[in-house]
Amino acid sequence: MSLAIVYSRGRSGIDAPLVTVEVHVTNGLPSLSIVGLPETAVKESKDRVRGAILNSHFEFPIQRITINLAPADLPKEGGRFDLAIAIGILAASNQIPKNQLDQYECIGELSLSGELRAISGALPVAIHSRDAERKLILPKDNSTEASLVDQASLFPASSLLEVCAHISGQKSLIAYTPDTIKTSPESSLDFSDVQGQFHVKRAFEIAATGAHNLLMLGPPGTGKSMLASRLPTIIPELTERQAQETAAISSISDKGFNVDNWRQPPFRAPHHTASAPALVGGGSNPMPGEISLAHNGTLFLDELPEFDRRVLEVLREPLETGHITISRASRQADFPAKFQLIAAMNPCPCGYLGDASGRCHCTSEQVAKYRAKISGPLLDRIDMHLEVPRVSHEVLRKGSPKGEESSQQIKQRVIAARNIAMARQNKVNSALSAKEVKLFCPLSEQGHQLLEQAMDQFGLSHRAYHRILKLARTIADLAKSERIEIPHLSEAISYRKLDRSK
Repeated sequence: MSLAIVYSRGRSGIDAPLVTVEVHVTNGLPSLSIVGLPETAVKESKDRVRGAILNSHFEFPIQRITINLAPADLPKEGGRFDLAIAIGILAASNQIPKNQLDQYECIGELSLSGELRAISGALPVAIHSRDAERKLILPKDNSTEASLVDQASLFPASSLLEVCAHISGQKSLIAYTPDTIKTSPESSLDFSDVQGQFHVKRAFEIAATGAHNLLMLGPPGTGKSMLASRLPTIIPELTERQAQETAAISSISDKGFNVDNWRQPPFRAPHHTASAPALVGGGSNPMPGEISLAHNGTLFLDELPEFDRRVLEVLREPLETGHITISRASRQADFPAKFQLIAAMNPCPCGYLGDASGRCHCTSEQVAKYRAKISGPLLDRIDMHLEVPRVSHEVLRKGSPKGEESSQQIKQRVIAARNIAMARQNKVNSALSAKEVKLFCPLSEQGHQLLEQAMDQFGLSHRAYHRILKLARTIADLAKSERIEIPHLSEAISYRKLDRSK
């Protein structure tokens, strides 16, 4: 009778909870059973492990083998436990030593030949392994991703045989050290490509500085999508902690993870036919949706009224809380979803309301019905509503007499203003709580009168009141003003276009 214990990591949302793989080999009829709430892929690991052990020139015990994956109430999924199970069987059958197994965590899927295959979610595993002060043995294909975690002790391996040689002290695995620090590649998109639209570019500069939500209203072909796609070029790079949070979500998703641009804020633009689970996440085994994949970045919803209203309504909670909880009968998963919403829509069903061509024949009832697809509570959570008018042919042909500013020029002002906010409150202005708004966004008596007049005239809610103050604070930061002056507040109020049209 022999017992071996190997540590591994499961998956629960973006967390990687510790899973203790206990392998018990004893006399009896030859069998292999896995307990501890394993799903189908985990149950099938017995065949992969058997083939990997035999093809690595070890003996597979002709005895009764019981494998317990603890804790028993945590669902286990995927092939990530293959390596830990194989090591446990070899250690329990005394083919490799087990005196140092408590220093390591093992993760990886095995092929029948004993080769190690990459798994999803390597980054959260590396974070938790580092925090537990254990060394992590993982597939080579996951090593670059896991190396984004500072001070993680990583030992990449390409096969079960290499891992066994390392544990036996015959040939040590080489600890992984990244060659260079990954930097985001330069984007081919630039704000200088956009001709005219100066007031819209100004709004995007404000939105980028304070991470404010923005809705563009304008006829087709005025550059709404073009402007939105260039927002990431003026947003500062993510901090290391933010980048790790975002990368951890990408790591566990089916969308893949690109290490080369891991410090760049994500930009997600789902099609308007996307379902609610695709947008917020879901499935029997909860997976992150578009709002979580846009964490610390931008979610762009083009043709906003074309989205199903029930789909849009699920955005209300994450826009307020910055996270989404997906509940199922057997489990619950919590995903971060702190994103900046950029949306675009036409002013009416045909798209040409107010256009100089006069081709719009939509009735007021049709326009009201079209805009009613976006509920008041959702609209209330969007800081800026602005019109994007058609640009004249002369501007398109000749451009601005002063020339168009590049993304780099705008980005420098965004970074300078955001640094002012971070030094003052250690967060962007859109993330201020109601208590912090009162502390960091004081108004003069004249300012209070102006805002009260706007609230009465436009019927603004208390949420809109606070959002205007946050927006005015960002405008003041761009002007390098310590106080919110009347021009800053007036500009913030002017961005509530859809409130004024009530």
